Amino acid sequence: MTSSFRVYEISVKIFSLKDFKQEEACSISAGFVDACLARNNDYLNFHQTNCYKLYTQDMPYPTEPDGIYKREKVYTIRIRTVNKELLDYLAKNLSNTSNDYLKGLTVNIRIIPRKYINKIYSITPVVMKLQNGGYWKSNITFDEYEKLLKNNLIKKYNYFFNVKLDEDFQFYTNIQKTNRKPINVKYKNISLLGDKFDIEIADNETAQSLAYLALAVGLGGNNSRSCGFVNYKFI
Repeated sequence: MTSSFRVYEISVKIFSLKDFKQEEACSISAGFVDACLARNNDYLNFHQTNCYKLYTQDMPYPTEPDGIYKREKVYTIRIRTVNKELLDYLAKNLSNTSNDYLKGLTVNIRIIPRKYINKIYSITPVVMKLQNGGYWKSNITFDEYEKLLKNNLIKKYNYFFNVKLDEDFQFYTNIQKTNRKPINVKYKNISLLGDKFDIEIADNETAQSLAYLALAVGLGGNNSRSCGFVNYKFI
């Protein structure tokens, strides 16, 4: 099995130019990264192409107790990727990027070490797109949803490595949804519904590689829109 890749993480300090609501944070932070990509024709085309982007980002943090990000405060956004060229471009340009809401300040880069992953858990809501549209609970069972999560990650792995992974393996030993109600995520002019999960990863090479990849590409869809960003717990 192919497993020689690195997960890169960029932490960028951002200055808030306006107040904005937490449910808008995914769209606004994604728009900040989009503004950076749009400054280069190749990356503008990359942004506009319908493909797996192989990067993911979280929302600005720390969050505010009242759910309102404050004007003239400094927050942090993390962006992760397996694409070294993309990493280098963002690291060079994010600090002097701005949009209507955010202004880049400083950038820090690190490599997330390759260790045994006990658990991955959601930082931002996982949004899964269904063929018939709508929220998954109205259309499919949780068992079917779990299979979609696994298959989505396998497709990203296949896309990145240009292989076809044997799908007959155990990905996790336990999965738990940690939110009671669906989480509303603003995207363009619509609202998407997502969920957060704790996932205990199985003890096999394929599961461990997929979990490590998930740190860079996220779970579910809309990962470049700040959805499906996960953190990890090593043993």
